Amino acid sequence: MDKVAVVGAGLIGRAWAMVFARAGLSVSLWDKMDGVAGRAMGLIATSLADLHAAGLVQEAPTAIIARIAPAATLAECVAGAVHVQENGPERLGPKQELFTELDRLCPPDVVLASSTSGIPASEFTGNLPGRGRCLVAHPVNPPYLIPLVELVGAPWTDPAAVARCRALMQRVGQVPVTALKETRGFVLNRLQAALMAEAFRMVRDGVMSAEDVDACVKDGLGLRWSFMGPFETIDLNAPGGVADYVARFGPLMGGITEEQTPYDYDAATVGRVAAERRAALPLEEIEARSAWRDRRLMALMTHKLGQPG
Repeated sequence: MDKVAVVGAGLIGRAWAMVFARAGLSVSLWDKMDGVAGRAMGLIATSLADLHAAGLVQEAPTAIIARIAPAATLAECVAGAVHVQENGPERLGPKQELFTELDRLCPPDVVLASSTSGIPASEFTGNLPGRGRCLVAHPVNPPYLIPLVELVGAPWTDPAAVARCRALMQRVGQVPVTALKETRGFVLNRLQAALMAEAFRMVRDGVMSAEDVDACVKDGLGLRWSFMGPFETIDLNAPGGVADYVARFGPLMGGITEEQTPYDYDAATVGRVAAERRAALPLEEIEARSAWRDRRLMALMTHKLGQPG
């Protein structure tokens, strides 16, 4: 049984442990903070029970969690691993220190992947002897429900390391996409940033309430986007496909983007949106609403898995 080392036992680390273990791999879980990896096991058990109840895992949760073991040290965690998934603090200094240690401990053929949401691999791997096997494998939270993983190498990352990481992600049921070069924030965050900036801008300019902007996505764009991307969407929205769509709507869309100057998340607009959200959902109810979100994602994934591609 292949072993994967999951370094960092917070929210994303726990999720990765579930992804690898439910696919039949052995998982070693370590966290720098004493006791965190051990406590993570109970949270993982609860999440696996929810997945089993939703029909998203057929194997008994106890059998899956039996493949996950907390490690006492980083060296113990990575010993014998074929892949390391790092989930440390989202700060450059600690990440540089951690990758230096991982590069020292792991054999040259072990891929070292970071779950970072926005720090490019070139910023924390450049001085490593084994920098060619390092890359970003950025998941979407929670990765056991949302399968996309962005693979982003540094300029010196060996394509073979990217290929091995991509093959592993496919093997464990994720959907890897490969960036051909580094960009600030990676691709998924850039797409999200464009939509979020325009959403805040519509509230700032008095065009629409935050509640109705949310409805535009969840009851409009989001319904198509749950099974199609933007290019396939426009391809199907004109009789002649993409070229026809652009001929019809390119001037309109281009004109809109001319108005979309950089957005600085001004305090007044953020305050208005936050006030609307708190009126709709008090802070003390966020945890329960997050659990509701995960149940809805489980239902959506169950539906998608039962449909033809």
